[in-house]
Amino acid sequence: MKIYTKTGDKGTTSLVGGRRVSKGDLKIECYGTVDELNAWIGLVRDQPVNEMRRDLLKEIQDRLFTIGADLASEPEQVRKRPIPTLTEADIALLENEMDKMDTELPPLRAFILPGGHQSVSFAHLARTVCRRAERLTIRLGGEEEVNATIIKYLNRLSDYLFVLSRMMTQELQSEEITWKPRM
Repeated sequence: MKIYTKTGDKGTTSLVGGRRVSKGDLKIECYGTVDELNAWIGLVRDQPVNEMRRDLLKEIQDRLFTIGADLASEPEQVRKRPIPTLTEADIALLENEMDKMDTELPPLRAFILPGGHQSVSFAHLARTVCRRAERLTIRLGGEEEVNATIIKYLNRLSDYLFVLSRMMTQELQSEEITWKPRM
C-alpha cells in the first residue's frame, strides 16, 4: 500500500465515516493541532531530563491519538469499529503527576518567562500548542457536539506541561526566569 492516495490533491480529506471536508475545516484544524502537539510531546519525551517520565509522556501521546480519532469522527455516524475513549482517570493521572511535582517546587510567586534551557523551552512550546488545541476545540464545540472530556483533558494537559517545565528547570539546575514588568 502506498502512503499517498492523491485523494487530497484538491484540498479535501475524509473524516472517519467517509464524509469529505475541506482541509481548512475547523474540525481538521483541531485534530491537526492535536497532532502537532503530539509531535512536541515526543520531543519533550526525548529530552534526557525526562528519562524517568518517558512512559507517562508516551501515555499522553496515546491519549492525544485518542483525542485525534474522536475529533476526526462524525458523531452522528455509527462507527464500523469503536475508537478508544478518554476518561476522567486520564485527567486524574495528570492532576496526580502535577501534585507530585508541586511538592518539590518552590511556590509560584510571579509569571514565568519561557526559556532558561532548551529542553524547558520545548516543554513551553508544547504547552502553547496545547492551549491552541484547546481554543480550537472549544470553537468547534460551538459548531458541533464535542466530547467535553477532550476540552477538560487539553486544559489539564497544558497545566501539566507548565508544571513539567518548572520541574525540568529545577532538575536541570537552570534559572527560572520570572517576568519583571517595566513600570
